[in-house]
Amino acid sequence: SYGTMWGAPGTAVRSIRPYQSSQQYLYAMKEDLAEWLKEMYDLDIEVGTFMEVLETGAVLCSHANNVTHVAGEFARARPDVACHLPLPTAGVTCNLTAQPGTFQARDNVSNFIRWCRKEMDIQDVLMFETEDLVLRKNEKNFVLCLLELARRAARFGMRAPTLVQMEEEIEEEMRQELDLPPADSSLSRPSRKPRDLHHLDQMVQHLVSRCTCPVQFPMVKLSDGKYRVGDSDSLIFVRILREHVMVRVGGGWDTL
Repeated sequence: SYGTMWGAPGTAVRSIRPYQSSQQYLYAMKEDLAEWLKEMYDLDIEVGTFMEVLETGAVLCSHANNVTHVAGEFARARPDVACHLPLPTAGVTCNLTAQPGTFQARDNVSNFIRWCRKEMDIQDVLMFETEDLVLRKNEKNFVLCLLELARRAARFGMRAPTLVQMEEEIEEEMRQELDLPPADSSLSRPSRKPRDLHHLDQMVQHLVSRCTCPVQFPMVKLSDGKYRVGDSDSLIFVRILREHVMVRVGGGWDTL
């Protein structure tokens, strides 16, 4: 467990943990999804028990049914917007008492996978196989699938994990930069309160200062959460997710 980040000046920088591998962003995503599921369903789940709590497929199937329910409510409330969105119409059958590793657990998970493909139209590159979850063969694909499902469900009013909210903020910022109209103007979203970016630059500069490469690239702050690296013209968007410094990369995220 980590100490509070913003306790006193300077603690923000000290609380960044150095990770040696690409596992950091996976950890950050699991942490975010665990907190989101915990708040939404009052589940006893955290980053350390994330796979265990989900491996029987019971929570996943219940979530799928909830997503379908939210989509139905949305279609009734906003038919004008709903007609332009692919919405799930069917739920999924589920054995809520399935034990880990059993046939029933695998059955739940494969029902969830089929639902993601058929009802949510999640493309194969973001899908996982039953054994990826049950036997922990590929946590990354499982986590990416849950995040993509959360992105799609957010379009019709489901509460989203922090990472998805940050993606929307960044997309909005890019649209303003290009003078494009705001997205989903017809869909009333809760207004986003700007995140605390006050410590972000301090954390970024601290991480940059730890670089030991013979050739180093300057990281220039253009505005809060927006940087340019080296002589590249492309902007990079950076956000804090708990104690991780996250960088928006293509359609996903990495850690700085």
